[in-house]
Amino acid sequence: MRNLRRGLLVAGMAILAGVVVRFRGRNPVPPTTGGWRALEGEALR
Repeated sequence: MRNLRRGLLVAGMAILAGVVVRFRGRNPVPPTTGGWRALEGEALR
């Protein structure tokens, strides 16, 4: 029984850590620089 409780505690802590990392990593503003651009002339080679 002790191992079951310990396993549930560890699983709960892992889920909590995953939720925290997921929500802290969100960036509400999309990047405005970088990305793809059309190649022209010499850049095509």
